[in-house]
This record gives sequence, C-alpha cells and structure tokens, in this order.
Amino acid sequence: MRNASRPLSPHLTIWKWGPHMLVSILHRATGTALAIGAGILFTWWLAAAAAGPAAYAKFYYYAVQADPGDGLGFLINVLAKLVGIGLTWSFFQHLCSGLRHFVLDTGAGYELKVNRAGALATMAISITLTIIVWACILFVRH
Repeated sequence: MRNASRPLSPHLTIWKWGPHMLVSILHRATGTALAIGAGILFTWWLAAAAAGPAAYAKFYYYAVQADPGDGLGFLINVLAKLVGIGLTWSFFQHLCSGLRHFVLDTGAGYELKVNRAGALATMAISITLTIIVWACILFVRH
C-alpha cells in the first residue's frame, strides 16, 4: 500500500527520450536477436552439414543461391538474406554499443554532448558497416 504522504517519483515525466536510451534498448534487443536468430541459423547449417551433401546442397540453395524462377525457393532465399542483413546489423550494433559501454566503464564519455554523439555514432557505424558487408556479399563476384 502506498504512503500518500510520500510523492510519486517524477522520473517518467521529466526524462526526455534520447539516443542513449535507444542505444541501451537496442543493445539488449540485438543481443537477444543474435542469440536466438543466429542460434537457429547455426543449428540449421550444422544439421544440414551433418546430414550429408544432399541436405547441405538444399541448405545452400535456399540460403545462398535460389533461382528466381523457383517461387517458394526464391522467397525463402530473399527472406534468408533479409534475416542475414538484420543479424549483420544486430552484430555490428551490439559490437559498437559494447565498445561504447567499454569506454563509459573507464569513466569517460558521460558529458551530455559526448554521450549523445557516442550513441549516434554506434547507430551510424553499425548501419555503415552492414551496408559495406552486404554490398560485398551481394555485388562482388568471386
């Protein structure tokens, strides 16, 4: 039961939303996405590799090079690439946010402008690195 003589904490009404809050939430969300999403994909890949060449060829077809003429196979391939892009961004966002926290743990970067710039930098760097990686994957032919 609440003591009426004690005021409620105003913290929810006085805080302004900022990039540092978004980065904090994204750090948790990307960690979860990496654990679950990458775990499922790793399990699929490992099971396909263990099941033999035919199963691995099927995995590779759906995950890497489905023919645009194959409706369902191509749809699975596009979804696999979208999941791959999402997991790549999750990895880089989680990495950059972790490095930001490492700097904060040293006692540096708590000034408001520096903290905001660091939070924005984690998002910009993670998006840039994701674009670079997927540009190489999709457009550089071996």
